[in-house]
Amino acid sequence: MKSRRSNYTPYDYQSYSTEFILENKEAGLFLEPGLGKTVITLTVVKELLYNHFDATKVLVIAPLRVARDTWSRECEKWAHLKGLSLSKVLGSEQKRKMALYKDADIYIINRENVEWLVKNAHWDFDTVIIDELSSFKSPKSKRFKALKKVRPKIKRIIGLTGTPAPNGLLDIWSQIYLLDNGQRLGRTFSGYRSRYFYPQKYINGGIPADYALIEGAEDTIYNKISDICISMKALDYLKMPKCILNKVEVKLSPKEMNLYNKLERDLLLPIDDTEIDASNAAILSNKLLQMSSGAVYDEHGEVKHIHDKKLEALEDLIEAANGKPVLIYYGFKHDKDRIKSHFKCGEINTSEDIANWNAGKMQIALCHPASAGHGLNLQEGGCTIVWFGLTWSLELYQQANARLWRQGQKETVVIHHIISNKTIDQRVMKALEEKDTSQNALVDAVRAQIKKVNNNNEEEL
Repeated sequence: MKSRRSNYTPYDYQSYSTEFILENKEAGLFLEPGLGKTVITLTVVKELLYNHFDATKVLVIAPLRVARDTWSRECEKWAHLKGLSLSKVLGSEQKRKMALYKDADIYIINRENVEWLVKNAHWDFDTVIIDELSSFKSPKSKRFKALKKVRPKIKRIIGLTGTPAPNGLLDIWSQIYLLDNGQRLGRTFSGYRSRYFYPQKYINGGIPADYALIEGAEDTIYNKISDICISMKALDYLKMPKCILNKVEVKLSPKEMNLYNKLERDLLLPIDDTEIDASNAAILSNKLLQMSSGAVYDEHGEVKHIHDKKLEALEDLIEAANGKPVLIYYGFKHDKDRIKSHFKCGEINTSEDIANWNAGKMQIALCHPASAGHGLNLQEGGCTIVWFGLTWSLELYQQANARLWRQGQKETVVIHHIISNKTIDQRVMKALEEKDTSQNALVDAVRAQIKKVNNNNEEEL
């Protein structure tokens, strides 16, 4: 049974962005993760295809997991997008070719296969959306050169990213070139660099290096691209929410869900010659939260790996942040250990850690919500929170969010929640939203789910 679609009530900035893209055949949407770039763009696509009749074949280029999950999930989420058809040009070459032959409104390909698409397919995409435009920041990359080759055939192009130039404005040339064919910042990267930058030093016998902006160049660049790009700076003048709550759903495989459901049903899970034992509702809730996040402690305190779905989602969120600091709240020590094994990150425990975070010396910081108590000021270090593992404690949840979402915060705070679909994560999230996180709510949630599983099993017999 498919989940019920939600009605889309856009914020002012989302309506503004939709109209802006419809009015501009070359558009850059530079919004923070969580502000709804995908639903904004899908709304535009629906309008172009079925109301304006100004698009016939749409291509989305995105990171692999975003191409695989995000666009289809957003399409299925909103009522006004019903009827849009998608074809995922992913997997083996044979699968990609078959996906291209399918009749669909939108074709989605991962950015690593852009070069293959340009070389091997007949290019008839009149509308192209680049999700994470900043991944085309290198003018030397194969993906940039391939897309540049077919750019004259593209009638309408939309570039999406959170931060287009996290390492400086040298990164922005190739991105803007893909939008406007070099009209605003010039046809060549070397010409752009010589006009707006100067070398601060020379190496290896006179080779210029370490470029810096010429005085006044930053404003000049922004002015040149302002007619086709929406950024947070422009949207400061619109009515913006001060805090965005974003849910990032991940889906466990059938094998992983079977393990989860067995523990939930039997309160005992044999795994790798040991057992996961849940003797009461509180312990069961704790074990299920662990499994939802990807690992669980067995009866001997050893960590048993279940899945990496949340780590994959976290990687996408970190990439989308584009170098901006990210504060990650975790629930269990094995969460922290697994995150640290995948990403270079610091921890916030001491006064020195807090100072380093606020000074911008940590790009990724890990913190347990119980450590983020009252009065801890972290708002100077960033504006993005990711809940890797949720907590039943409303107080901990609110206080942890208040470390960034507080007086003195100059940016819109975006709070992501990575939620495993069809698990206890969804019940905890609902309890937090409804501000009902008492012990009774915890017990009732687990009891209700056990009853549901048992009933389903009876129906199958």
